[in-house]
Amino acid sequence: MKKILFSLLIGVSFISQSCINDNEDAVMVAPSDGAVVNPDVGGAAQPNQVWFDLGTNTEVLTKRTDWDFAFYSGNEFKVVINSSIMMAAGKIPNAANIDLVTDASVSALKDKVQVASFDPANEAYIDDVKGNFPSGYTAIEEIKANDTENAVYLVNMGKKIFTGTIATGSVATGGDSRGWMKVQIVKSGADYKIKYAELNATTHKELIVTKNKAYNYSFVSLEKNSEVTIQPEKKKWDICFTVFTNIIQGAGSYIYADFVTTNNVAGAGAYEVKVNSGSGVEAYNNFKTSDIDPSKFVYNDQRIIGGNWRNPVGTNGLEVYGDRFYIIKDAEGYYFKLRFTRLTNTAGERGRPQFEYKPL
Repeated sequence: MKKILFSLLIGVSFISQSCINDNEDAVMVAPSDGAVVNPDVGGAAQPNQVWFDLGTNTEVLTKRTDWDFAFYSGNEFKVVINSSIMMAAGKIPNAANIDLVTDASVSALKDKVQVASFDPANEAYIDDVKGNFPSGYTAIEEIKANDTENAVYLVNMGKKIFTGTIATGSVATGGDSRGWMKVQIVKSGADYKIKYAELNATTHKELIVTKNKAYNYSFVSLEKNSEVTIQPEKKKWDICFTVFTNIIQGAGSYIYADFVTTNNVAGAGAYEVKVNSGSGVEAYNNFKTSDIDPSKFVYNDQRIIGGNWRNPVGTNGLEVYGDRFYIIKDAEGYYFKLRFTRLTNTAGERGRPQFEYKPL
């Protein structure tokens, strides 16, 4: 009798499991229970980029000026410039030999290779703001197999982190200029080679940059003449707090503080939930797994959160919008809900955000 009962229980269990597999999409349970998080953006100068992993409730901090170029680790040969410090890059006409480029020969181009100059044409000198790489546009064209087909670029190295006094409630997204460089990037077998120098130099430095498939990109600092570790491994971060170069339609590139990007290069997606009536907090608390709408996830734009979560010029002062929250599917397939709870600290200082999140 015991054997019969045991067999029946096993059979029922098998049938039940089979029904779940056939008729329902399994939702993986995230290892994190969620948390209230105070990402260390670093205050009103916002010196840090904060790479946060929702699944493990961990953050990695890097200074915005720690890197200059990010070399894509996938099959394509694409190079991204550092948006967080207002870098820009423009092809130098008729330049094939980097050592022959001088400051005088690019003086007219300098006026164009700018960020936040309120010139719509300056969009050509920054990367695709959607971050939809490897297919998206990059200011430095995709690296070609023939070295002579790879242009020499004038690179505006952007801005240093501001170190002066900042009024309460304000931000300073950049300080003094970091100057200019001339750069040429070619292939080195399955990897990259970057050639670079100051504008009037008659010789240049070279660095081999290795593709590492565990990461979205390999990062390089010209100041350190080396590769540097910036982002965590590709599936070990979901959102990044950063200063960001975005586009204003009709006015070209512009710099934004308090910006949040998603890791769409590794496959993360997100969408915004707006509450038309009632309490946004209540709607967030009541949102459950069955409320997820897979059709709303955006995977080809890193700006779904962006600066949409905060109002820096509200009539009631700085504020976090209380009528919205975000649903995120990370690169590992876990789902989370996330809402922002603070833009400043109690003293009113920007760059002290807070958010809460929970797995779904």
